[in-house]
Amino acid sequence: MEPVRHDAMRARNLELVLGEISRGGPLTRAALAELTGLTKSTVSTLVGSLLDAGFLSETAAVRAGERGRPGVEVSLSGARMASLGLEANVDYLAACVLDLTGTVRRSVRIERDNRGVPAGTVLEAVRELASAELAEARELGLTVAGAVLAVSGPVRDGVVLSAPNLGWRNVPAELDLPVPASVDNEANLGALGELWFGAGAADFLYVSGEIGIGAGLVADSRLFRGTGGELGHVLVSPSGPSCRCGAAGCLETYAGQEAMLTAAGVSTVDALAAALTTGDDAALSAVSAAGEALGLALASAVNLVDVDRVVLGGVFGPLFPWLAPAAEAVLRARLTGLRGSVPVLSPSALGDSAATLGAAGRTIHGVLADPGSFLAR
Repeated sequence: MEPVRHDAMRARNLELVLGEISRGGPLTRAALAELTGLTKSTVSTLVGSLLDAGFLSETAAVRAGERGRPGVEVSLSGARMASLGLEANVDYLAACVLDLTGTVRRSVRIERDNRGVPAGTVLEAVRELASAELAEARELGLTVAGAVLAVSGPVRDGVVLSAPNLGWRNVPAELDLPVPASVDNEANLGALGELWFGAGAADFLYVSGEIGIGAGLVADSRLFRGTGGELGHVLVSPSGPSCRCGAAGCLETYAGQEAMLTAAGVSTVDALAAALTTGDDAALSAVSAAGEALGLALASAVNLVDVDRVVLGGVFGPLFPWLAPAAEAVLRARLTGLRGSVPVLSPSALGDSAATLGAAGRTIHGVLADPGSFLAR
């Protein structure tokens, strides 16, 4: 049993050392010993292993005091370990390669209409994209620790339960890649992307505005998985338009990307933003109506989960100046009497990259949490 205890202790100590560096930036071995409570010889051995594995690199020498030799700082290295984030959305596929420092090394988006396309065909296209990005990562000298696929629908045990806009139901999302791969809800991963690479608030509701509308809840800097994420199918009006989910009057029939474009009489989000900028009446009316519907859905969500910040991502980001006022007016009307205040609305700075960043970031955070499992790769 002794080797088991030793291995477990070493794994824990590797996590301690790498965690301190990932949170605090470059540190000397002496500083790491002080912060972790480990002996200097133990820290030196652990740092040596992490340097050999390419997880760390040595930086400039620093002098902490007047006496003694200067210490050499070590910091996270982006030279070897990386992760792959993937997304299969209604009208595009996307991928990004993220190194251990959180730096995006590659990013690609392929415009394609996936509606009505068999799930197997879409997943094969994702696999081909992933294989190409894995090859590009190898050319950069990177070892990809794993891949995570974002899909716009609830996911359980690797199965996409329902993605109405894609026409998927109970689809096993198997990619057959040479690295560990998993699948998760696009809005949940978008929320993680916002947490790690965006505003960085500890508590917020992230809303992903695409053809569909998803939501992910972050509480105390952790993703809360007790929600289905399908804000787009919250009821706005019982007598509203039919929705692809089979119900009627859902939020996405008013505030989804296609609903706004159709109401404004334009074909792209860029064209809608341009029309809004010039004060086009149809565009202004369409986005204002979408904002009102979004405000109604958010009021229900806030009454349920009691958040003080809502981050609007996807196409809601560039439309925020015109969308937010109507949503805020509804929130004030429906929440002020009960809560005394309304949540702050803010646009995501990540645009359409939030889900792929969150997908890639999930693997990176897994590496940082358990570096021992990846040292032999």
